[in-house]
Amino acid sequence: MTIELDSRDRSILRILQADGRITNSDLAEKVHLSPSACLRRVRQLEESGLIRGYAMILDDKIAGFPGTAFVFVTLDQQGRASLEGFEQAVLNLPEILECHLLAGAHDYLMRVIYRDSADFERIHTDIITQLPGVTRVQSTLTLRSIKKSSALPV
Repeated sequence: MTIELDSRDRSILRILQADGRITNSDLAEKVHLSPSACLRRVRQLEESGLIRGYAMILDDKIAGFPGTAFVFVTLDQQGRASLEGFEQAVLNLPEILECHLLAGAHDYLMRVIYRDSADFERIHTDIITQLPGVTRVQSTLTLRSIKKSSALPV
């Protein structure tokens, strides 16, 4: 489901993606609306589900997680119960920042953060390979992040 956005809605979304802490009055000024009209639009965007929430973005390295790995996972079965069991287990693991169901040679792709090589070995051996149904794990370690964004091109 998509919703119709006008140019003001798009401006509001771009600004909020760049600065989720901006005050409503500053936002209203930037998009040339009254504060009440701006707040009404923001609330409509929230109620529509387009704005799912507001989050603080931490720096991985400063937080003590300089390593990022992309991990492909293959399960022994692809039935609904197998997929649901794996997915439920992944939801409770803070080291796994993203997990995507795939179409192709692997079943899942995960983005994992870690402190050092010993920490990644622990995550690989004690966590990922122990998840329900896992038969194969293939990891790719990043050397450097060139672009990392959560902002959508609205």
